[in-house]
Amino acid sequence: MKRSLFLAIAAIALVAVPSVSQAQLGLVKPFSLGVAGGGSLPMSDLSNDSNTGYNGTVAMAINLPFIPVGLRVDGAYNSFGSKAIADAKLHVMSATGNVVFRLPSIGVSPYLIGGAGLYMSGVSAPGATSSTENHLGWNAGAGVSLPLTVFKAFVEARYNRVSANGASMEFVPVTFGIMF
Repeated sequence: MKRSLFLAIAAIALVAVPSVSQAQLGLVKPFSLGVAGGGSLPMSDLSNDSNTGYNGTVAMAINLPFIPVGLRVDGAYNSFGSKAIADAKLHVMSATGNVVFRLPSIGVSPYLIGGAGLYMSGVSAPGATSSTENHLGWNAGAGVSLPLTVFKAFVEARYNRVSANGASMEFVPVTFGIMF
């Protein structure tokens, strides 16, 4: 009698207690790789001379267990067409280190991201010599992550500001990507 009562209580407890996901326990994958792409919007003075462009990104994330903070290293390529000169392009490549703060939620996971790094900008135009410059810059933004079966999809927007020779270059890539 006692044994069957114990088994009944154990069975009810297993059904009644909600299951806890690995993410809630802090058992997240420690490393993940990702790719992303999307549009890149010129801001401020850059919008006077450049059209909306495109963006491609590769990423490596380091997720820390039991805390909502992680690290992410991104390599990005942004390209903008010129409004004034046909076939002229502004290219911005960057390598940034970022801190990711995951906000508490269920299912779709919002996060904040920000960091700094090296930005290499270059201009190419037909019949002209290409030039490139290296500058430091920073970025800050937000995104949402959607866990799927094998990978996570994400959408994010980040404001980028690059200081260059007393002026600044500002743009916002809006990207869609996947993390493996």
